Amino acid sequence: QVQLVESGGGLVQPGGSLRLSCAASGSIASFYAVGWYRQAPGKERELVANMVRGGTTNYADSVKGRFTISRDNAENTVYLQMNGLKQEDTAVYYCNARALVVITPYDSWGQGTQVTVSS
Repeated sequence: QVQLVESGGGLVQPGGSLRLSCAASGSIASFYAVGWYRQAPGKERELVANMVRGGTTNYADSVKGRFTISRDNAENTVYLQMNGLKQEDTAVYYCNARALVVITPYDSWGQGTQVTVSS
């Protein structure tokens, strides 16, 4: 299992930007998918964006056009650039790395970083 450490969260005003980083203790190139999830108080954890082996990138409808996921395999780091932040983006953001053994997924999670959007 890989260890994931998120950073970059904080308090930002509506319309502002933040860049989240996720540093992995090992190579992220071998994973089936890497990405970001978030969990707001009282809500289920949801996918924000991920990058799947083969080149597919997925975004939640609510963040399309505002958030951009990227990765640096040489640095074993995944990023989430968040622009045009809204109050409803407030949540704990978690980095995820998913391995796939045959058809069974194995997930590694970071500890989470708080993003608060408020005026």
